[in-house]
Parts: sequence; structure tokens; C-alpha cells
Amino acid sequence: MLRRICVGTPSEARACAHALLRRFAGGAYVDRVFDSLAAGLSRRDRALAMRIGFGAVQRAGTLDHLVELIAARPVARLDPVVHAALRAGLYELLYLSGAPDRAVVDDTVEIVKANHSHGADLVNAVLRRAGREREQLLSGFCESTPEAAAIAHSHPLWLARMWWRELGAQRASALMAAGNEPSESSLRVNTLVSDAQTVAQELPAVPASGLLSRPLPEALLLTEPLDLRACPLWQAGAVIAQSRAAMLVSIVLDPQRGERVLDLCAAPGGKSSHIAALMGGSGRVLALERNAKRAAALQATITRMRADHVTVVNGDALTFESSERFHRVLLDAPCSGLGTLQAHPDLRWRMTPARIAALAQLQAALLHAASRHVEAGGCLVYSTCTISTAENEDQIASFLHSHPDFFPEPPPGMAPMFGGGRFLRTLPDRDRTAGFFIARLRRV
Repeated sequence: MLRRICVGTPSEARACAHALLRRFAGGAYVDRVFDSLAAGLSRRDRALAMRIGFGAVQRAGTLDHLVELIAARPVARLDPVVHAALRAGLYELLYLSGAPDRAVVDDTVEIVKANHSHGADLVNAVLRRAGREREQLLSGFCESTPEAAAIAHSHPLWLARMWWRELGAQRASALMAAGNEPSESSLRVNTLVSDAQTVAQELPAVPASGLLSRPLPEALLLTEPLDLRACPLWQAGAVIAQSRAAMLVSIVLDPQRGERVLDLCAAPGGKSSHIAALMGGSGRVLALERNAKRAAALQATITRMRADHVTVVNGDALTFESSERFHRVLLDAPCSGLGTLQAHPDLRWRMTPARIAALAQLQAALLHAASRHVEAGGCLVYSTCTISTAENEDQIASFLHSHPDFFPEPPPGMAPMFGGGRFLRTLPDRDRTAGFFIARLRRV
């Protein structure tokens, strides 16, 4: 049985969630427009609006399947106002609890009427039937095939089939189920400014568990919602929002005091600032970012995090030239982001196999460019936040074949690993964090 989550019932939150779903249907990125839509809501209303809106986007495939089942008509024929209302109302009825069914139905119908739609009667009928048949509807899903699992867990069919093929049925189903859960609310304490024990005393946070046998003493997990950017500790550079999996990347790079480190594709700066902290403020870090706007944001992060020995350069990693080579080079490559579906509810509906193929070509070019900057005996770390063989294992295999002066080096003291013990992979269902792939390569 699918888990249900207790929440409150404010109608303002439902109206906000409905507006968010309308914007999503129009092509907007929900995490970018939510703040403006939720302006003026109380913290409680905002939390519910986000839960309904983001959750309905994640489960859009399942909800549309149920709409067509109950209403006996294709969702493509529905008025946009009605379609958004049915997604929001069904999500709250089937996946949340705490509000009476009548309140959910009545509020949703009123939202449709307020938007001058003539579909209020249809919405009322569909939602009331869903409330009566809730258990039957939720128990009607199976996961025996990629096609069935894609509907049950609301993922594109191409993605269900890809994970089925690459990871097996059990892991694929578990990953898809995890993709509909809330993402972890983790922070990294900046040891250039403070320490985890001090910060934990001032925030609603507790120490986070480690990953793959590696303790993460700088990691905290929030225990309640927090407007982080309004927090004095954030403004002072003591904390940054970062998943535990993302923290592993800089740890695997293992920068040492006094070394020269190059961070390619460095924005928004979480890993660059982490590298600086691991080096204790010594040595030199060059952080490269092609996009001028993102480079400016990267510089702002570096300044806030007091990483004074990090130099930000607005430049293209594919064409960047340097007269010196570096002890360590990090390529946190642009990727499909399939390991971050919890945090980005609409990403699964935007990504395509063609886009993955294009990204794989770019990653190969970036890996070759990155290798030119590694000194003899130096270290190159390649990482992605995706779960895709073409972008991960195949990418490294192709690189090693064409670059015999590099060999894979197992990160010390970390398990479980795969690929003959050569690479690291975190999985949302197993590790309760983002899905990352990390390969550490040593130059002969």
C-alpha cells in the first residue's frame, strides 16, 4: 500500500497548488515559479501547497491514468483548469491524509468555478468516486513489467524500461518508488567558519549518517522546514544546502593542503567551497564556469563561504587553457539528473533518451578536456548526479580505452562499490540521498 502523509487543510494552499499545476502544464519549471506563487502564504499553507503541487507533478502519470479510468475520457481532451484540478484533488485524496474528503472535493470544485471553467460537475463526480474507491484504486497497480511499474510509480515508460534493463526489475521498481518521496533536507557545515556541533545547537538539525562506510561529520539533517537563506548562519557562510551524496564527490577527490585543484563546471559552488574547506584554506582552487550569470552566482557563493583561496574564472571547460597542470581535477559533469528526481519533480517529464545521448557526447568531450590538466601522478574525479549507464559506466570505459595513461583508483575506505570495486554509486532507495556516480582516475 502506498504511504499517506498527514497534513492540514487550508484552501489557500489548494489554490496555490492548482496554479502551480497550471504553470507546469504550460511548460514552467515548478521549483522556479513556486516561490512567487506562494508569496504571502503562511508557513503551514506553503508547506501544504508544495506537498500537493510537487507531489501531483511527480505522480502526474499515475493521476492521469486514474482520471482516464474514472472519467472514461482522454486527459488530452480536458480543459486545462479541470485537468489541473483533477490532478491536485486526486493527489490529495489518494496520497495525503488529514483533511476530510468533503473539504478536498468542495475546495477543488470551487477553484474550478473561480477559474470560469464549466467542468465543476465532472471534477465533483471524479473526486467523489475516487474518495469512495480509494483502496480499490491504489491496490489496482502492479509492478511486474516496466509498463505496469511506469504507471504505478509515475515515470516515463522509456525510463522504466532503461532502469529495468540496466539495473533489474527489483532495483528499478525501488528506484521509481523512491523518486516520489521527499528529498533529504541536508546541510553541509562549512568548517572554514564553524563546526557541526555548534551549528546543530542553533538550527533544528541533527547529525546525518554517513554514506558507503564513510562518516560525514560536516553533514546535518534538518528536522523541520527552515527558510535557510533568511538564517544568519547561512548569511555568515556557516552552512550550505547540499545532499550527502554530493558531499562524497569532494571527499573522493581528497584534496590536500597546499595543492593545486581545478574544478570544471563549478557552479553553483557547493563542491568548490567544500574542496576549499577540506584543504583548510590553503593551496589554490581554480573554479571554472562557462555561463556568465552562473559564474557570478558561483563567485557570490565562494565569497559567502569565505573560501578566499578559490579563484572563479568565467570560461569554457572545453577550450580552457592553462600553463600549469593540477594535482587534482574535478569534473562534475552536466548530466540528465536522474538521481535527483525527488528534488526536481518535473525533471522526469522533461528528460528524453535523445537528450541523454547528447549529454553523453558532451561528457566525453569534457572528460578529454579535463584530462589535459592533470599532472603526472595526479587525480581526476568524474561525477554525475544521474543513474544512467551511458553517462556513467560506459562513459568511463570509453575514456579509459582512449586514455591509457589513466587507470581507475578505488576510493579508500568506502563500500559498497561496483564495477569491480572501482567506482562509487549512491542510490536514493538504498542510501536515502541523491543518486550519484563517482569515478576516481589516476594519471600514470
